[in-house]
Parts: sequence; structure tokens; C-alpha cells
Amino acid sequence: MNALAGKVALVTGAGRKRGLGRAICARLAAEGCRIALTDLAEPKPLMEAKHIGTREEMEATAEELRSIGPDIVAFALDVRVEEEVEAVIAGVVTRFGRLDILVNNAGIGYLFAPITETPAEFWKAVMDVNLLGAFLCTKHAAHHMIGAGQGGRIVNIASQAAKSGHPHLAAYVASKHGLVGLTRSAALELGPHRITVNAICPNHVTTGLGAVQNEYYARLGGMTVPEYLDRMKSHIPLSRVGEPADTANACAFLCSDAAAYITGEAMNVSGGAEMH
Repeated sequence: MNALAGKVALVTGAGRKRGLGRAICARLAAEGCRIALTDLAEPKPLMEAKHIGTREEMEATAEELRSIGPDIVAFALDVRVEEEVEAVIAGVVTRFGRLDILVNNAGIGYLFAPITETPAEFWKAVMDVNLLGAFLCTKHAAHHMIGAGQGGRIVNIASQAAKSGHPHLAAYVASKHGLVGLTRSAALELGPHRITVNAICPNHVTTGLGAVQNEYYARLGGMTVPEYLDRMKSHIPLSRVGEPADTANACAFLCSDAAAYITGEAMNVSGGAEMH
């Protein structure tokens, strides 16, 4: 995968130290990519500081990643706001001279409620970040990739929830199913420009977000978190929950020349927990 050396990757939702985005940035940087990472930077309604990459954490993450690859820059970005998306992507192109890879990783997965008790604002917040944000970033990244005429890679971080339902997460599940639909449509439209578009569907990963999910579902089931994780492992053929590196490795593969003939796919990275 050394063909990634010198490529420029934009990874959204990558400001948290324990997040999937940080792991993806680290893996791509190790392959020689120059990285632009983004996060919300400032709390917004339903997006408290503990659930986002604050400006301080985002800058600290970027500095830490510079020990792997020195060419790392951080941008504050609300992926729901088209003007911000357009400006940040233009800023990446100005900073690095190109944009080869987009990883749509920003997402909300911590607003839990039964369907009958889910506030409309929960639904809208999840859809706006998880689906509208991915659409807007894809739209504006594709403009630059098409104009450059060098092809490109777009990877959407979906979820096992893109394939199967989960209780108390209807908005999240619907948004991730929608993300796979966006992936397939974008792959059809962008394929003639040599831009591949794929999704990765990890099962549970204990990131900062994953820890919140662990606590919620353990309480729901009347278990401790270790008991909940043990039960989860018993349903996974490889007998362990996912690690951030598992998703990051799949992402690096899909961004590489080795995956040049793969597009429109929703790849399971689930230890066998999801097989369709």
C-alpha cells in the first residue's frame, strides 16, 4: 500500500483520542498520507463536550499523530453546515494542493431512546450528522476529485447497524442504512471519474462512544459492563469485540491501489458477527 505515500486524506470526526477517526488517521499516516482531520471543536445542542472532539483535544490528537506522519493539520468543522464543509475542503486543497481520500467518520451514536419516546430533535440531530454530513462532504470532495482528474477514494464509516436493527437506536440504525444507500448511489455516479466509494460496517468497538453504548445496554439488560461484553463476545465467531485498528486497517485497504476495482461495497468488519 506504499502508493498512498504523499496522498492527502480528509477524515471527519477524528479529534477524539480514543475514536475510530484517530485510529484511521494514524493508519493512513503510517502509510505516508498527509492528513487533514476535523471535529466539531465547540459543543452544540445535543453534542456536549464529552461527546465531541473539542478544539483542545483535536489539536492534541493532531500533535500526537505528528509522531507518525509530520504533515497533519486539524480543522474545526460542523459537517451539517454546507458552507463550512465547502470552506474546509477548499482549505485542505489550498494547504496540500490536492485531495485524494475522504473518510466520512463523523457520527452520533449516543442518543438512546425507545421509538415511542424518541424526541424529534434526537432523530434530526442523528440524521443531520450521520447522513447529511456524509452527503455534503462527499459532494464537495467529489467536486475537487473530478476537477483534478486523478480519481479518488471515499470511505463511509457505517456500522453493523447498517445491516441489522438495534433497540433504542432507531435514528442511528436508519442513518447507517441510509449511508449504505448513499455509498451505492455515489459509487455509480463517481465511478466514471475513477472515484471509488465504499462503506465499512464494524460491529461494536469500545471507543469513547462505544463505552457509552456499553454502559447503556448493560444497564438495560441488568448486567455489569464486563458481563455485557462477555455476552457480546459469545455471539462473535472470533470471540472478541472489535478494535479501532480493525476498522482502520480496512479503511487503509479500501484507500489503496489494491482496492482499485472495489466500489459500492459495504464491508463487514465484525469478526463474523455480521455476514450479509
